[in-house]
Amino acid sequence: CMGLKIVAKFGGTTLAGGGRMKHLAYLVDDMARENEVVVVVSAMDGVTDRLIELATYAEKGRRGQMDSLLRKIRFQHLKAVKEGISDEKIKVVVERKVKDILGELAHVLAGIAQLKELTSRSRDYVLSFGERLSASIVEGVFKDRGLKVSCFTGGEAGIVTDSNFGNGRPLMDVSRHLVRERLTPLVESGVIPIVAGFIAVDQHGVYTTLGRGGSDYTATILGVALGADEVWLWTDVDGLMTADPRVVSSAHVIESISFPEAVEMALLGAKGMHPRALEPAMEAGLPVRIR
Repeated sequence: CMGLKIVAKFGGTTLAGGGRMKHLAYLVDDMARENEVVVVVSAMDGVTDRLIELATYAEKGRRGQMDSLLRKIRFQHLKAVKEGISDEKIKVVVERKVKDILGELAHVLAGIAQLKELTSRSRDYVLSFGERLSASIVEGVFKDRGLKVSCFTGGEAGIVTDSNFGNGRPLMDVSRHLVRERLTPLVESGVIPIVAGFIAVDQHGVYTTLGRGGSDYTATILGVALGADEVWLWTDVDGLMTADPRVVSSAHVIESISFPEAVEMALLGAKGMHPRALEPAMEAGLPVRIR
């Protein structure tokens, strides 16, 4: 009997470096033996915050700080490529791709620094780089393990939002149609799509973002569009917890919880979820697991 159709999202802490990414490849390999899997990835740990900082430096024309932070981001990603990929051919291709994406980022920042103006639209463009970089590296790490994969940005996968930059709302009818058209044939032929979370495009093809923690949102949008059985959010804790385990030592995992309760927890600041991310799943009755 066929297994499940699962959308598996991996957050930033699970993508902290090449070693962690290899572990993801192992997990996905294991899941894909029995199930049809679509993977959603966040930016590498801490990168989104660094990109916000970069955009601010650029706007203020602080080129020295901008360049030094860019170097750190470059080092972090190229190190992950070295640690995560053994096959030289794959490594060379991914390194080139990462350098190209970083070149584009430097170019965008130079433009912002030139104008000394940061619009919400250009800020979303800068933020799109985190997920684009991590997805490119994860693609290489998965190929290195012998998995059949294909890499997409959220927009390439078919997620379209309104032009509300910084907090795009998905246009579900359009997105559902495009996602099905683009990803279903791949999934059915045994290819694992890797989708960069958090980012989408508006109807003019301009990068938008789904709001903070938006990779969960990407996962539920894809899950609903593809008629998935479950969405799995992989993180560094075993589930949605009663409290922050770093603060409350008696915190424990909640076995199951209703969507409205989870939304309420998210609104009260529980780190587990982006409140709006649950909307598509809630409407479709799609189970969401935190693993």
